Amino acid sequence: MSNRETKTDVILIGAGIMSATLGTLLKEIVPGWKITVFEKLANAGGESSNEWNNAGTGHAALCELNYTVEKLDGSVDISKAIEINEQFQVSMQFWSHLVNNKLIRNPQDFIIPLPHISLVQGEQNVTFLKKRFEAFSKNPLFQGMEFSDDPEKLMEWIPLIMQERASDEPIAATKVDFGTDVNFGALARMLFDQLNSKNVDINYKHSVEDIKRTSDGLWELKVRNLSSGTVERHAAKFVFIGGGGGSLHLLQKSGIPEGKHIGGFPVSGIFMVCNNPDVIAQHHAKVYGKAKVGAPPMSVPHLDTRFIDNKKSLLFGPFAGFSPKFLKTGSIFDLITSVKSDNLLTMLSAGAKNMSLTKYLIQQVMLSKEKRMEELREFIPNAKSEDWDVVVAGQRVQVIKDTEADGKGTLQFGTEVVSATDGSIAALLGASPGASTAVSVMLEVITKCFPEHIKEWEPRIKEMIPSYGMSLMKNPTLLHEIHTSTAQTLGLSKKEPVFS
Repeated sequence: MSNRETKTDVILIGAGIMSATLGTLLKEIVPGWKITVFEKLANAGGESSNEWNNAGTGHAALCELNYTVEKLDGSVDISKAIEINEQFQVSMQFWSHLVNNKLIRNPQDFIIPLPHISLVQGEQNVTFLKKRFEAFSKNPLFQGMEFSDDPEKLMEWIPLIMQERASDEPIAATKVDFGTDVNFGALARMLFDQLNSKNVDINYKHSVEDIKRTSDGLWELKVRNLSSGTVERHAAKFVFIGGGGGSLHLLQKSGIPEGKHIGGFPVSGIFMVCNNPDVIAQHHAKVYGKAKVGAPPMSVPHLDTRFIDNKKSLLFGPFAGFSPKFLKTGSIFDLITSVKSDNLLTMLSAGAKNMSLTKYLIQQVMLSKEKRMEELREFIPNAKSEDWDVVVAGQRVQVIKDTEADGKGTLQFGTEVVSATDGSIAALLGASPGASTAVSVMLEVITKCFPEHIKEWEPRIKEMIPSYGMSLMKNPTLLHEIHTSTAQTLGLSKKEPVFS
């Protein structure tokens, strides 16, 4: 082991979209700070942020039905959708700032305009969608959404889905033309390229093995260089753990009280990917359906047009899988080694509470390709098995923690930041909407961890994100200005991308 200890201001663990965003924000706000990055893989955006491991579309709550809940009185609660949409608007503003300042050259390499559609079948679901549409129509964030239960109109919107469909069951959809497809793997790589040009010390093939507090208040990391096998020591005033599913183990090693009584449950995603260009050409939208009764929120079926490596693709899923790994490139012992004395009861309680989820996962793992094709045919009635391949996506680790509302071992479906009281260390845990809300989440990290600097940093943050500290929903004029300017800067005014 090297006796030399390298000191820096900030260490970022993991080279995904979260670390890329936090590093870029900090470099824009305090360019003089020294930042060091450690990534286990050979390049940026290779694990949870990778375009094949991440559902990837801009989660703006325009079409995801699991962000809107029907209440007992029959009304539809859209508060979660509003929150996520506001957060996505923050991401769009920051990306626009990066393009305007030539920190990102070609926005079309990571963001593409794409309609977002919600699709439901059955009388009860059609009634719900209509009520949801009415609730959204009153909100400035969702202006421009259309509703239709006319099969002819739906044939215009989603021809591939409507062809050869039996017309006896009620069907309806809502459509928003200003949705997007976002390639977070490409964006993470772009951001790390520009961080590299600003003297950020980026170390690929470096795995963080341990993390502890030193007597002088710094965090010391034991880091293994996977190419040479040597072990190095690095220390920093502030550490961000953004290693996807791998964050939980490092949070536990830090020993901070805030990391106690937290567990993680891994769920892997499986997608069907179309290999027939004629079929791919017939669909141009992200279409979300409704989760089946008893299925968890992350299993909402969707048929997505995606643009990966400047090529149009078509994905359907997600089907859930199970692996005890916390990362696609992780270890089969990840789950068992994450169980500690302080979270054992939390994990056991979660197991007892979520028997239906366990049963669902077992059923999903046992599905044959033909069974998956049957589910796909609910979206595309004439789908042919030979046109579709099975692709294993990334691992998602759902957070399990004790909550006041739901007691011990509550499974969380969202993105969580866990930070020390003194703000010296923060870890990102959880899954969707994740990447889409990265800028808001990283601003939350900055606010929590650097409270003494926020007042002086605020003017700079507002230069980059004009709506910072405000609700766009309550400022329709500002919302309109931002919508117009971000669409223009990011090249989202065109309907269909053209690749040379």
